Amino acid sequence: MFNLYVGNISFQTTESELEAAFAAYGAVERVHIARDPASGQPRAFGFVEMKDREEALNAISKMNGHELHGRAINVYEAEPKQERANGNGFGREGGTQRASV
Repeated sequence: MFNLYVGNISFQTTESELEAAFAAYGAVERVHIARDPASGQPRAFGFVEMKDREEALNAISKMNGHELHGRAINVYEAEPKQERANGNGFGREGGTQRASV
């Protein structure tokens, strides 16, 4: 699998439309547009997973800067998600200091 980051997505763009746009360049395995957890509203970025690396690289070159719903999208290879040391971003277990007894 080859994961692509797609930024500057219009709020009107659906996952189906994004899939169709990228399918012109190869087999699309999955599309996900990020949503705000509280409101459920789409955010301006998402991910497209493609099966073939060469097709994905071609999609990057063709789709980066391509206008979709009036916005030029940014497309590049997604970096793997990095795990945090303790999962909370504070660098300490639980995110608080503990007094020794």
